[in-house]
Amino acid sequence: MGIIKLFLRISSIVLILSTTYVSQARPAKEPHQDFIDEHNKARAEVGVGPIKWNETVAAYAQKYADSKIETCEMVHSQGPYGENLAEGWGSEMTGGQAVKFWVTEKPDYDYDSNSCTAGKVCGHYTQVVWRNSTRVGCARAKCKNGMIFVICSYDPPGNWIGERPY
Repeated sequence: MGIIKLFLRISSIVLILSTTYVSQARPAKEPHQDFIDEHNKARAEVGVGPIKWNETVAAYAQKYADSKIETCEMVHSQGPYGENLAEGWGSEMTGGQAVKFWVTEKPDYDYDSNSCTAGKVCGHYTQVVWRNSTRVGCARAKCKNGMIFVICSYDPPGNWIGERPY
């Protein structure tokens, strides 16, 4: 009986150590990683290098998102960065979902003519994949009307008339 108790006690210690080791081996995902992952997935599809998170740009985006809490109106900041905006309800509007939404414009961008299909919008997509935009900062804010306001700011900005995104 004493040997069984000792074995159970040793097994419990091993289990605790194993659990601790596993949790340390998997660091928590960065809160902004879904923004980065979706940007870089779209960029890789067209041969554009990865975009990196920038805390200065992110602070700008957060300050602007916070300024939209009262009205949640979709108005660009007219600031120093390129910009994409989105709105959605509750947990349905994650950062990754906002970027995926912008990327849905991809079929409406015609590379040969460097323009959007007639009557379509594609500037959100072209900003996501703009090769010279190498830094991004994004933010979310819950508005008083229950909507989630999402902004990504890009440095340097893209979508210059006459230039191709990639």
